[in-house]
Amino acid sequence: MKPEEAKDLTQGFFALLLERRDLNAVRKEKGRLRSYLLTSLKHFLINDHNRAIAIKRGDGQQLIPLEDWHECERVGFEPADTLAADQIYERRWALTVLDRVLARLGEEYDAAGKSQMFDWLKKSLTEDPERLSQANTAHELGMTESALRQAFYRMRQRYRELLRETIAQTVMVPGDIEDELHHLVAVLRA
Repeated sequence: MKPEEAKDLTQGFFALLLERRDLNAVRKEKGRLRSYLLTSLKHFLINDHNRAIAIKRGDGQQLIPLEDWHECERVGFEPADTLAADQIYERRWALTVLDRVLARLGEEYDAAGKSQMFDWLKKSLTEDPERLSQANTAHELGMTESALRQAFYRMRQRYRELLRETIAQTVMVPGDIEDELHHLVAVLRA
């Protein structure tokens, strides 16, 4: 699908959603907005696809089975991502949540004048902290290795707190926070 077609479909979906005022019903019911939007989008795409197929059938054009295409003709038409669309959606959601949490944490460190420490601690979240030479980093930051390890521990704790706060903003009932956290982890592991 061309980017322009994808944009048209996205705009059409949200226009229909707003026109039918479907979001008013979501607020009244218990549920997750993300799940509702994903399901609604799937139905919208199926209906759009069915309309497009019906139009194509009436044009009298001859269909060419995909099996008849030669391998060289298919190059460039293979999907770029092997994940299903809903899996891509869920993964992007999870990564967006994590990025927001990390940005908030960075803002806190910047406000405290500890942006250099945050940069090292952020690297140590994604890389092996032992490979980053704690001794050199501690020396650069004017700390002992023990103090650096403690700072890393405190950062991880604060990251968890901010993650819980961010997730809490996306659920209706506080009891759903743990379920949503487990779902986030499952999406990232998939």
